[in-house]
Amino acid sequence: MAQGYEEVLAPNLYFDRNFNIQAAKILPGEYYVTKREMLLVTTLGSCVSACVRDKSNGIGGMNHFMLPENAQEQGGWGASSTRYGTYAMEMLINQLLKLGARRENLEAKLFGGGAVIKNMSVTNVGERNAKFGMEYMKTEGIPVIAKDLLDIYPRKVYFFPSTGRVLVKKLRNFHNDTIANREREYSSRLVESKVEGDIELFT
Repeated sequence: MAQGYEEVLAPNLYFDRNFNIQAAKILPGEYYVTKREMLLVTTLGSCVSACVRDKSNGIGGMNHFMLPENAQEQGGWGASSTRYGTYAMEMLINQLLKLGARRENLEAKLFGGGAVIKNMSVTNVGERNAKFGMEYMKTEGIPVIAKDLLDIYPRKVYFFPSTGRVLVKKLRNFHNDTIANREREYSSRLVESKVEGDIELFT
C-alpha cells in the first residue's frame, strides 16, 4: 500500500468540555468509527467528510478526504483519483461493518467541498470532491439523508454517530490559513503517491 493512500484512524482523542463528551478530531486522510456515544469533529475546506451510520444500532463514523490532483486525467469513474476516493470510502465503511453495522441500514450525510483553496492546478477541487461523494453513495445504494456541500466557506462539522445529529458551523470570518495549508499539504502527499492494485468493493 502506497504511503499517502493509507487512511488512518484518527489519533486525536480528547474530552470536549462544550458538549461534555469524549471526542475524536478528524484531520485530512483520517477516519474514525465508533459504537460508543461520542463526538466526531472535523474542519473542512475543499475536502469532503462523509458521516455514515447504521440507523438501527448507532454505529457510525466519519472520514475526511480529497481526490488527488491530476491535470492530465479526465476524471471518470475509473480514474486513479476516483479509485483513491473509493478506497477512502471503503476504509470507513468496512470498519463500520467490522464493528457490527449492517450495510442495508447505512445512511450518510456529506459535508464540505468549499471553494477555499486558491491557485491549485486543478480548478473546482471542492466541486470534484463533492460530486464524487454523492456519486459514490448513489452507486453503492447508501441514501444521503442530509448534505451541506460547495459554497465558499470552510466548515466545522460535529457528528454524533449514536443519534445521527450533526451540527455545521460555517466559518464566514475565518482569516487563519491553517485549513488551506493543511489541505495543500495533504493534496501534495496524494499527488506524489499512487494507488497500488485494484480496490475490492465491499459486499
